[in-house]
Amino acid sequence: MRNPLSFAVSEAARVWLLAAAVVATTPAVHALQPDAASPAATMSRLDAPVFAAGEGGHPFYRIPAATRLAGGAHRGRILAFAEGRGTLADNGANDIVLRTSDDLGATWSPVRTICDIAGRSLNNPCVAEVRDGRHAGRVILMFQSYPEGCGEGCVAEGYESTGEKDTICRTLVMHSDDGGATWSAPREVTREVKRAVGATSVATGPGVGIQLANGAHAGRVVMPFNEGPYDRWRVYAAFSDDGGDSWRIGAVAPNPPKGLGNEVQMFERADGAVVLNARQHLGAKRRTAAVSTDGGATWSQLADVPELPDPQCMGGVLGLGGGTVVFTGCDSESRRALGTVWISRDDGRRWPEKVLIEPEGFAYSVPVDLGRVADGRHEIGVLYEGAGYRRIDFVRVRLPAAPPTAPQPSDGI
Repeated sequence: MRNPLSFAVSEAARVWLLAAAVVATTPAVHALQPDAASPAATMSRLDAPVFAAGEGGHPFYRIPAATRLAGGAHRGRILAFAEGRGTLADNGANDIVLRTSDDLGATWSPVRTICDIAGRSLNNPCVAEVRDGRHAGRVILMFQSYPEGCGEGCVAEGYESTGEKDTICRTLVMHSDDGGATWSAPREVTREVKRAVGATSVATGPGVGIQLANGAHAGRVVMPFNEGPYDRWRVYAAFSDDGGDSWRIGAVAPNPPKGLGNEVQMFERADGAVVLNARQHLGAKRRTAAVSTDGGATWSQLADVPELPDPQCMGGVLGLGGGTVVFTGCDSESRRALGTVWISRDDGRRWPEKVLIEPEGFAYSVPVDLGRVADGRHEIGVLYEGAGYRRIDFVRVRLPAAPPTAPQPSDGI
């Protein structure tokens, strides 16, 4: 679901249409402070990348996915995934690779290929931990398998090829019950997560899926998806109520009159509603969002998020509890640069704060919950593409202290 790096988008930024009028405010920018006890944001960065071009058996690495395990014998372990590529092209002899860290990203295990299928391009890793219920402690990894050399523009709808060459974009799932040490064989779930008619390509995330903790659908595992054809994308969720054994497909989120949802991530609000946040194509240079009140089965119409710019690049979103949500992306309408963490204190309705973490190149990114630290503030990690796609880095960010009075929830996203 990725386009060339330069875009010509002539559409002026549209007003975010909500039930109540929204007045956009300029976010408060937090400078990074060297004093860890400061109430402002602090940051620590590794000298070595997690994935570096030419190291670990692959010329290039792209498309990060990551999670920190919340339970089980390997609680606290970070699992970082990527596509191990032969070239920078999206569709080639791509493998799915993994590194793990048991010390909050200070050191990492060697690069390990966990899935390599001859003649297929493996794309869009998306990871979710089953934290409660059936298969608690299991890590689910979902991704696509394209025919090598046949990308979004050449795959067909349906489930079976009609000619000699396989032209179906297939979705595979693997799982680990031991913190990523071993993995099941890939299992195809295409018929469970792709529409039989109208959908050609599909893509999980990329990034993370979630397990719902609140409301009528608590325990449900939700994977974010978008579907082609190219330039006619739509976003939706596939979900499982049995810990990933089986999957069902939800309805697409209605696109607005102008603009299409593309690569997508989701988080859960305290009231059990699910919010999607997507890259936007052919619309405003802003992220687009929608809400589901039935566990991802149906969605409100997509609407622009005025505080979050979008140069047509994947972005990450993560709910931290207590109404705090973070978004990681580019603070630019035109460049994959200026990597920034935005902070919402009201379940993603407003984004009044932001922290610059990477002034240079910054593309796909995934935030990781590292928990609360001694001073009571929340710490996250951000796994992101930098340096012209030559490396995938990991940075730890201690978020600024919440303001004394958090913004009050309002109508809308």
